[in-house]
Amino acid sequence: MAKKTHVALLFGGNSSEHDVSKRSAHNVFDALDKEKYEISIFMFSKDGILLGNQPSQRIFDGESEEVVVAEEMEKMDLSNPLAPIAALSEVRDIDIFWPVIHGNLGEDGTVQGLFKLLNKPFIGAPQTASGMAFDKELTKRILNQAGVRNTEYVLVTPENRANFPYEQVAKKLGEVLFIKPAKQGSSVGMAKVKTASEYDQALTEALRYDFKVLVEKTIKNPREIEISILGNEEPKASKLGEVIVPSNDEFYDYNNKFVDASGVVFDLPAVVEPQLAQEITQMSLKAYEALELKGLTRIDFLVDENNVPYLGEPNTLPGMTNISLYPQMWEVSGISYSQLLDEIIKYGFAEFDRNSKISYAFQSLGEEHVGEKRYTQD
Repeated sequence: MAKKTHVALLFGGNSSEHDVSKRSAHNVFDALDKEKYEISIFMFSKDGILLGNQPSQRIFDGESEEVVVAEEMEKMDLSNPLAPIAALSEVRDIDIFWPVIHGNLGEDGTVQGLFKLLNKPFIGAPQTASGMAFDKELTKRILNQAGVRNTEYVLVTPENRANFPYEQVAKKLGEVLFIKPAKQGSSVGMAKVKTASEYDQALTEALRYDFKVLVEKTIKNPREIEISILGNEEPKASKLGEVIVPSNDEFYDYNNKFVDASGVVFDLPAVVEPQLAQEITQMSLKAYEALELKGLTRIDFLVDENNVPYLGEPNTLPGMTNISLYPQMWEVSGISYSQLLDEIIKYGFAEFDRNSKISYAFQSLGEEHVGEKRYTQD
């Protein structure tokens, strides 16, 4: 009998999407073929402490997270600098890591750096690409350089905030503006504003979540179109999906993404003109390459009233819940959930193997020789 591939699922984290991550991890765990995979699970607490397989399983099975975390914290020697990740040593022979962590720790390059230190394969984008794609402002810089259309914006920080009063920004971008932290996910800290007072209040709120805030031009009456990308050097794109939010909602926010999606309609596949579908697909693949993404990504678009698409943002570890569009778009494209997971793991191993072929030159310096130092007087 062939040896099973040992997959370590990491979930949770210290972001606002902690509970979303738990749902995604459940779905991935349930869908992975137990004949092919041995699965260990590790949960990052809301404080960023990694719990071992057994306490993580207890939470997975429905026990109170607060109780289990408190019990485990009492056992930890936090004077040990490795205490936050020491639980990884409990499980041997992990073949590949799967971070099912949305937002901080998972999508910002943090755990990817850990996996690189451990010299282990993992699914998804590498460390640098994850960090760039998580930062909406860096993403826009790269997209602009690559010629991928996205919405106009200005960048506001605590240091330059006084230089961007509402009247000045509205003159450049329009009276209706979107405000969002550069490094947050799922619409956290995001607001649509139409007046100076709303603008000031929204900036203050957004700056609670990040020191970089994007103020973007609003697309009037946009269609929200999404696409799933899968692969490494030669990625493939799914059919499109469309999110139709209730008419009384300003935009696709955290509540109708994860809390109550009963009023949201998902068109799968989206009904769009072939030319528009082709343009969105081409823009997505171009952005995927420019950002050096790997494995999997969901990319969100806004389409204006003239059928002009604007790339919103990439999500390098997209949701895998029952209402998440990433797996559903592949489902209507002919790839089942379990097949999709197999493919994602395959690409994780392939990227690790590719990187293992990179050469590093080490040259001994030998004895140090220092040149003459001459000091001059003022």
